[in-house]
Amino acid sequence: MLVKVFKLVIIHKIKEGNIMKFAHLADTHLGYRQYGLIEREKDFYEVFERVIDKIIEENVDFVIHSGDLFETSRPSPIALLTFQKGLLKLKGAGIPMYAIAGNHDAVMRKGSIPPQVIFKKLGLKVISTINPTYMHDDIFIAGLPFFPASHGKALKSKLAELSEKATHHEKSILVLHQGIDKYFGYNYELEIGDIPDNFDYYAMGHIHKYVNDKFGKGRLVYPGSSEIWKTSEIPDYHENGKGFVVVDLDGSKPIIKRVKIEMPRQFIKKTIDYSSLESEILSIKEAIKDFDKKPILSLEINNVESDTKVIYEIINEELGDLALMIRPKFNLAGQDPILDDESSSDMSPEALLVKQLEKYDNTDVNILATDLYGLLSKDKTEEASELISQFYNEHYSTVTEDADEEPPEGDEQTTLEED
Repeated sequence: MLVKVFKLVIIHKIKEGNIMKFAHLADTHLGYRQYGLIEREKDFYEVFERVIDKIIEENVDFVIHSGDLFETSRPSPIALLTFQKGLLKLKGAGIPMYAIAGNHDAVMRKGSIPPQVIFKKLGLKVISTINPTYMHDDIFIAGLPFFPASHGKALKSKLAELSEKATHHEKSILVLHQGIDKYFGYNYELEIGDIPDNFDYYAMGHIHKYVNDKFGKGRLVYPGSSEIWKTSEIPDYHENGKGFVVVDLDGSKPIIKRVKIEMPRQFIKKTIDYSSLESEILSIKEAIKDFDKKPILSLEINNVESDTKVIYEIINEELGDLALMIRPKFNLAGQDPILDDESSSDMSPEALLVKQLEKYDNTDVNILATDLYGLLSKDKTEEASELISQFYNEHYSTVTEDADEEPPEGDEQTTLEED
């Protein structure tokens, strides 16, 4: 009898230790059609499936998703089905998921609900303003969906409430999808001093680069996006990879393990001097010819002493069939081609578009013009239309149009949240 009791205690202790281990991911952006290309949308789905498989392999006890699960608040059927498949895989492995809505997958209108709520019946534990706290065994999990900067006062008040509740628990996690001034640089919603310092782990989302910082009595972590959402993320991707983290809360301090996921498609960014253009093109061609998936090429050609239109045609002819998209930038010898009116006759069509838009001082618009030219030159009108819609939604369809209203706490959400 004593032997049996001893064995049960051993089993309980092993299980109890495992309870402290969880996976933290964010910014999966399911449904994102980068550059208007269906191939890129599929890449995001493939990466998400790899993440789920790896999480199960890591044998964690639960998962936290810190927002922007979907690219929009109205995901496509494929995006919804991809997440459902992953959620059911986790459920089959006995791994629950806790999730908040980010700025992409939440609508800041009273009475609105995020798409995450659809999956409550399948076991997804939605952290919301209505239901901001959960207990996972002895771990206190608290969080809030994305709050725009215009609701900063309400956000800070709710954080203070959650902080007070955390004082009654030995282990606690705070889940947020917000930009913090220390890491964001601009257009942030919180200053570092606004965040309560009594949680053991801060499961953050919103910033796409990997951040692992000491804060308060624990660690503050942005796992970063699971895929390359913007080309500006490439340097961080080369340094830290894309993926998620596994957190062990068993000790006095959280132990963080970075789990990297291999990207299905490569982004190649290369600077070329015009004098070695031919050899560089051959080198790139040789390197990418056997890739399973066509890469995205970002090429910057310096010291150009020829007609950029001709150079573009050469690049497109040599590499166009081997690359999913080519994004060239030309720098004329001793001058900026975008600023020099006299060089207009030597510019490629996409450079002329950028020149006309340069007065607006908007790099994103310049990139849009180049990408549209690349799609339309290949008669990809549907993809071009998708890219324009995507650009509008990202830059002009803001979440602050109802800034005078509270974040989503309407009757409709209350009914669904209490199911």
